[in-house]
Amino acid sequence: MLNQPLSRVNDGSKKPPRLDLQQSWWAMIGLGNGDREWTLEEKFENIAKAGFAGILGSLPQPEESERWHQLLEEYGFSFGIHSFPAKRDDLASLLREAKSFGVQYVNSQVMNSFKIGSQAIDLLNELVEEAAAAGIPYFVETHRGRITQDLHRTVDYVHAIPELRLTIDLSHYVLAGEMVDESEQAEPFFDILLNRTSALHARVSNGQQIQVDIGHDAAHPMTTRFMRWWEKGIRSWLQEAQPGDVLPFVAELGPPSYAITMDNYGSEISNRWEQALVLKSLMEEAWHRALRNN
Repeated sequence: MLNQPLSRVNDGSKKPPRLDLQQSWWAMIGLGNGDREWTLEEKFENIAKAGFAGILGSLPQPEESERWHQLLEEYGFSFGIHSFPAKRDDLASLLREAKSFGVQYVNSQVMNSFKIGSQAIDLLNELVEEAAAAGIPYFVETHRGRITQDLHRTVDYVHAIPELRLTIDLSHYVLAGEMVDESEQAEPFFDILLNRTSALHARVSNGQQIQVDIGHDAAHPMTTRFMRWWEKGIRSWLQEAQPGDVLPFVAELGPPSYAITMDNYGSEISNRWEQALVLKSLMEEAWHRALRNN
């Protein structure tokens, strides 16, 4: 390793470890009033009014960079970014831009699902090394259709790479494994991944769809299971947390065709913004549970 990898976000303060509630910018696509999507400024305003403290998005285009800086500063938002590297150079160039922009952390969905075994481990090691050299917190997301396609291989990566830190989104493995019922066999594998938690994404799968409407009261039967996993991840993170450490927890409900629709025109069966606010409440509850039980 060129430098010590940054396994967590730290704001440089002496404050107790804290939760950073973020909204996915991707999840803001199509949201608005009536037939009109919110403008850039309106999206920032609504995210702030809802009580989120930051955004997970992408590096803005150069012509939008200044406006994004202004809005992030105006609202005091943290800002993490997605990335989709397939090789070391992909990440290296992005990290230079990310550091210049001042992002909080970089999240990767590593390409692609056909890269397995030692080839995958070598690539993940290279990405972790590159981020460590750049001095930017770097987390690999547990995501299907990527190098982390399935639960078993991702556990192998964690065993092989002690420095690998994860953005936990177990909805992908619940869906890929059709885990419509409790699975005692899956729990030990989930625990291994949760012990590497450095960020979390909030979404609930029912084992047949990637994201479902859990209702205003979060009464969907899968909610309890996801809450348990989120709390475990937070507790694991808290056990190693230092003053100034920050845990990004992102509400991430994707637009159609991620969202379930009633027709071919993208009419969603759910109010995605209202559901994001339900998830935000659950994220806060999981955090407080973890603090009590840690």
